[in-house]
Amino acid sequence: MRNINLRFAEEEYAPDGQLAAFRVKCPENFNFGYDVVDDIGVNDPDRRAMVWCNPEGEEHVFTFGDMKRWSDKTANFLAEQGIGRGDMVMVILRRHYQFWFVATALAKLGAVMVPATFMLKDHDLEYRLNGASIKAVIATSVGEIADVVDHVAPGCPSVEKLILVNGAGGGLTEPDADGVIRVPEGAQLGAALSGPEGICAAPIERAGWVDFNTGVRAASEDFARRETHALDPMLMYFSSGTSGNPKMVLHDSEYAIAHLITAKHWHNVRPDGLHFTIADTGWGKAVWGKYYGQWLMEAAVLTYDFDRFHPSEILSLIGKYRVTTLCCPPTMYRMMMQENIDRYDLSSLEYSTTAGEALNPDLFAFWKEHTGLTIYEGFGQTETPLTIANLVGSTPKPGSMGKPVPLYTIEVQRPDGTRCDTGETGEVCIDISSKMAGIMMEYYRNDEKTKAAMHDGWYHTGDTAWVDEDGFFWYVGRNDDVIKSSGYRIGPFEIESVLLEHDAVRECAVTGVPDPVRGLAVKATIVLAEGFTGSDELTHELQTWVKHRTAPYKYPRVVEYVDALPKTVNGKIRRAAIREMDEAKEREVPEGLI
Repeated sequence: MRNINLRFAEEEYAPDGQLAAFRVKCPENFNFGYDVVDDIGVNDPDRRAMVWCNPEGEEHVFTFGDMKRWSDKTANFLAEQGIGRGDMVMVILRRHYQFWFVATALAKLGAVMVPATFMLKDHDLEYRLNGASIKAVIATSVGEIADVVDHVAPGCPSVEKLILVNGAGGGLTEPDADGVIRVPEGAQLGAALSGPEGICAAPIERAGWVDFNTGVRAASEDFARRETHALDPMLMYFSSGTSGNPKMVLHDSEYAIAHLITAKHWHNVRPDGLHFTIADTGWGKAVWGKYYGQWLMEAAVLTYDFDRFHPSEILSLIGKYRVTTLCCPPTMYRMMMQENIDRYDLSSLEYSTTAGEALNPDLFAFWKEHTGLTIYEGFGQTETPLTIANLVGSTPKPGSMGKPVPLYTIEVQRPDGTRCDTGETGEVCIDISSKMAGIMMEYYRNDEKTKAAMHDGWYHTGDTAWVDEDGFFWYVGRNDDVIKSSGYRIGPFEIESVLLEHDAVRECAVTGVPDPVRGLAVKATIVLAEGFTGSDELTHELQTWVKHRTAPYKYPRVVEYVDALPKTVNGKIRRAAIREMDEAKEREVPEGLI
């Protein structure tokens, strides 16, 4: 073991063993590809980096030596395609192992990786390609995203190169009547591609595209270090905004090091363990839990290249591969609750974490009862790494995000910039009076929004919370999600969390609707669980349920039952879309009044 993490951070611990201070040490020429992946790949080449599998039956165990070799070959291949320092490259690769080759290769070249989800449609993709002046697109053959690229690329003059990766199924292979995926003998799919000889072995042809797998296999594995700088742009994500076009969030290489907090002090990964974060590579959560911090800790990650989440599959994988640490959103934990969880072997699990939504207490208690493990919540954004969390050694309060991580100074502030009192709701703000590792460089090509978020020495997150007497932060909602009703400021998360504890509620979103007396009234838009039907009786039952579990003024005075909730391409509920639909209904003129 190289103890690489100690090169790039200074840590101090309190007498009780909890992390008390954390400072990033980032050399001027730090490059994650060279200084982490290659360092381990040369000096500890047999150390396991990733266990990868898919529903079709293909399986690989990649060492760091493998990752160095394949990322070097990929870097040579991409350089042959004209990709170099500063170029913007969109990467749409689902959970294919080629993503890790590409991410590391682009870092080595000094290019900027722009991950995106495979769920993008024409408008979404065209906006991104033109907005960021994307030079090349590296996309999967699985699903329809290559069709979308072909449709919009002619209207995107910056795009010079289209590169296609044969995704070898990606979990989309249709099972037979018995639910079993059967691969024809001799097909370049499934178990036939397992092992070293199967890596990038399946070619593909498509007019106007370059075949990634064939090109990379043919490329030289000799790649010399190129000049890059740590403060150059390295990574850019499009934020999953609830309204308007998404912002382009630009990060430098210090962002990678800042994720040591994520992996070491929140996920609690260890070098001989196997960490499993469930996230598609188009989301920022993928590099949070499947790349930067974990490999800085010289730990292996598990990647399952599936299409649709089935809790039984995930629970089976934990036992099969002896997963030690797990991170997934509360929604997935809730779906696991619907399974007979005790019939799965979860004995290897040592630690569990979650982020992205409110963690309702019944889920917290259920997981503790059936696994013996506490779920440790955390909070961060596309613009940041982990910023608030229940770190290793802490005692969480179920439902609280935790406390600020020692890397950052964080306050909850009023609109005038003064600090809120205990229990008072305000905006979560991070001190950036000096450059802080991990905080975004800027909203690319949007000075107005950058200045609105980063001013007077603080990064204004746009998220609201309150702090209790013990210093724990409690999430309320996005600034524009907070409901102001009868003088109260009501956050949607708390009400949603309570509703989700009811057996009838599968998903829900809480918003405000115009009310002549209160200004806004609380509305719950609900997707019911199987076996339940919306009715006046159920509405009354749910309203009473909320009244008995939180302040009575917070209960939903309006309840609407729907088949599905509007979501962003990243799967987050779009409360803004619900508000817009309600406003449109308000504007409708009743028939007969025209």
